[in-house]
Amino acid sequence: MILHREIIITADGSSSIYLPDLDESYHSKHGAIQESYHVFIKSGLNLFKNDSKISILEIGFGTGLNCFISFLETQQRNLKVDYIGVEAYPLRMEEVQQLNYVKELNANKEAKIFDKIHNIPWNEKENLSKFFSLTKRKQFFNEIDDKNKFHLIYFDAFGARVQPELWTETIFKIMFDSLKMDGILVTYAAKGSVRRAMLAVGFSVEKLPGPPGKREMLRARKH
Repeated sequence: MILHREIIITADGSSSIYLPDLDESYHSKHGAIQESYHVFIKSGLNLFKNDSKISILEIGFGTGLNCFISFLETQQRNLKVDYIGVEAYPLRMEEVQQLNYVKELNANKEAKIFDKIHNIPWNEKENLSKFFSLTKRKQFFNEIDDKNKFHLIYFDAFGARVQPELWTETIFKIMFDSLKMDGILVTYAAKGSVRRAMLAVGFSVEKLPGPPGKREMLRARKH
């Protein structure tokens, strides 16, 4: 599924990528950075205490925004993170270079880290700091076979409208199995079919207020 990609600017001033063939964007058009903080940091990462050590799986590494923001958060909180980002269709570097996240996050001191996030080899673990390691996996989501490994999953796949196969019981069973007990999955999605698929594989699921432009989102927990 190699499709034409265009750089766009979302409502909060941060950039994203739009796929005109699917009428789908990598982030909310209401604000890429706002969405990332609301869904994945506020509703996910912030549940973990400072000075703890956690493992994160991101489903849909994409632009690296969630990874970069998570990195910035760990530096402030002494939170040690082992981050795994899964992506089947990586961006080209000329696309990455058009993203304005460093500027919009006022993170000029960490500009080299954002570049490194995209430049490190695939399928090799790299330490970005003493708090944060990153492994990027080039694979399809149904190929994930980790068991009881992750404390937190950022589920940031394309929406069910364009890729319904990514929002099925089959995929959420893989997610459930890869989480540690009491592990958490957060996603921007709130469709009833998605919630039912999560419940069917054993998750407990709660609806939370969504990011700007979206009424609700989901958070699931493995018990």
